[in-house]
Amino acid sequence: MNDTDVDELGPVDYIVVEFPADKADFSGAMAAELTALVKSGTIRVLDLMVLKKDLDGSVEGFESHDFGDTDLAGLIELETELAMLLAEEDVEAIGASLEPGTVAAVLIWENLWAAPFGAAARRSGGQLVASGRIPIQAIAAAVEADEAAMKEGV
Repeated sequence: MNDTDVDELGPVDYIVVEFPADKADFSGAMAAELTALVKSGTIRVLDLMVLKKDLDGSVEGFESHDFGDTDLAGLIELETELAMLLAEEDVEAIGASLEPGTVAAVLIWENLWAAPFGAAARRSGGQLVASGRIPIQAIAAAVEADEAAMKEGV
């Protein structure tokens, strides 16, 4: 990857999805939805890692292609040449938030839909100075509060 490629990147996000170790299913509905997002050009998968946290609290990280789980085969195909973005410190920090006896998938993706705007902003001399995500629970609470206020005539 060169400077031009990086300059054309869209915003990059990540999520961590935790499962009880005996209930991890990476091949079902989540894989289908992720595949649909990739095929539609909405996102590009940059990295996919699996973390296992043993009951003793020790954490082991696996790149998706090293995990040895055939359920991941469809997801592995979605990764790009940018894989392995997570550093050891990232794995440690994520692992600290997991419950013992769980398995987690860590997904890093580029928001392709926003890449042209981001590149135009950078070419125009702009730079991203803030970014965030509003939790769904906060939006639901705001909507409920607004509806309650409307009922009370406030």
